[in-house]
Amino acid sequence: MMKFESQPDAASQSASPTSRQRILVVDDEAHIVQVLSLKLRNAGYDVLTAIDGEEGFELAVQHRPNLIITDFQMPYMTGLELCRELAANPETAGIPVVILTARGYALDPEDLTIGNIKNVLSKPFSPRAIMELIQRLLQSQPGAQAGNRSEVA
Repeated sequence: MMKFESQPDAASQSASPTSRQRILVVDDEAHIVQVLSLKLRNAGYDVLTAIDGEEGFELAVQHRPNLIITDFQMPYMTGLELCRELAANPETAGIPVVILTARGYALDPEDLTIGNIKNVLSKPFSPRAIMELIQRLLQSQPGAQAGNRSEVA
């Protein structure tokens, strides 16, 4: 079941450059989704959530988020399969992706050549570190200050 959660506080939206930026969190572990969603909303981002890669792909095509955070190991469609589908679709190919992986699940070097994968983080991760990474990735996007999603070089 998809949830769209946005920051309702108008005061936080008006001044923050992240106020219109949308992040899609795709993970089958509810506690990961809850922690990330809370941190992201508190930072002024709009948040979409999905519980598997198939749902995540549908939401990415429909809403074109500025960034996607996905778990590596999920049912139906893994995070890596999601990245391949996103990269193959012209409408979603430029969306940067951060993959979260449990220790023991390593990506092959050739997997990292998928153009939209910008970083891989091991679980457990530091919420502060992931927020810093997200901020850096979003600031590097052309049009980031206007909140527009565009291709990442």
